[in-house]
Amino acid sequence: MRYLTAGESHGKQLTTIVEGVPSYLPLTTDDINESLLERQKGHGRGKRMQIEKDLVDIVGGVRHGYTLGSPIALVIHNDDFKHWIDVMGEDPVEDPQAVRRIVSRPRPGHADLNGALKYGHRDMRNVLERSSARETAARVAAGAVAKKLLAELDINIVGYTKEIAGIKAVEFPDYTYEERDSISKASSVRCLDPLAAEQMVNAIDQAKKDGDSIGGVVEVYVEGLPAGIGSYVHYDRKLDGRIAGAVASINAFKGVEFGIGFEAARLPGSQVHDEIAWDKENGYYRKTNRLGGLEGGMTTGMPLVVKGVMKPIPTLYKPLQSVDIETKEPFNASIERSDSCAVPAAALVMEHVVAFEIAKAILEQFPHDQFPKLQEAIKNYREEIRVF
Repeated sequence: MRYLTAGESHGKQLTTIVEGVPSYLPLTTDDINESLLERQKGHGRGKRMQIEKDLVDIVGGVRHGYTLGSPIALVIHNDDFKHWIDVMGEDPVEDPQAVRRIVSRPRPGHADLNGALKYGHRDMRNVLERSSARETAARVAAGAVAKKLLAELDINIVGYTKEIAGIKAVEFPDYTYEERDSISKASSVRCLDPLAAEQMVNAIDQAKKDGDSIGGVVEVYVEGLPAGIGSYVHYDRKLDGRIAGAVASINAFKGVEFGIGFEAARLPGSQVHDEIAWDKENGYYRKTNRLGGLEGGMTTGMPLVVKGVMKPIPTLYKPLQSVDIETKEPFNASIERSDSCAVPAAALVMEHVVAFEIAKAILEQFPHDQFPKLQEAIKNYREEIRVF
């Protein structure tokens, strides 16, 4: 299973093509729209979220509520394009220099300058339109398909905020998927700790007042994965490696950790590794879950827990200094419409990115062109490892 996305932030639309989904998976626009609308929520989001109403058009690969086994084509229209036709239209223009909103001052922390150097763009709008985090809407659409597949296999996934601007949420290790999901959706910052959530809201408001931005840490929790998904035999088949790469590819993400993560470097082995136990009802399990449900590149059967670090958004309303690439003179960087904090939305994006990697690994391990046969294969595998 794989996906490709296309489209620019202020272009006509975002397009996602998902290939490799089995036939007869139940799938409707509601399954995808729920995720897209959740992505637009969160305290600290900018005006763009008030302009767009992200709803998907399924234009291929689904008929009468079921996938066909052929590529699934998804379209998200950009409502704001009507205000950008002259700037972002595909037809040639007589005088490109006359087109408004040319960007010649790269923003520190963005892809602007590096992308301009790589592709030879004098107008860096050609870079920032594609490198924009708006592209994550297309990725969430792909991840929503994966989430639906996982849910039908009794595998559930949720993302939420752990930290914003140094304000850390209390750990709730005993919370189930249902509890994490319902609490995070009810929180304006997708945080499980109501006390920390209130402090996070205040920090976001202060950052906005200061013309600044703040980042944080988000966590994704996956319940229902059987042991043995992934592989130890080659570097590119290790599930933790795949997930880490996918998470690091999300805009503004700068770190990934599993379970207790970097804390493991400061602890003895006896406080890091998870002891193995067995009972007749469940088979093998771990007494703790410090390694986040992964050992040797494979799932252990315990909940998978992965964190991602998001830096503050680099588009600032009190911009950092930059250099105009035309005059080479120092100037303040260009200002584009932006959020003061996108950490809550990033939790939702990461949830869907992780979902896609897990679904992909499952389909590689249990290859089936028809979804009911995949369900049967997973059911049989769960029973095999339970009595192993």
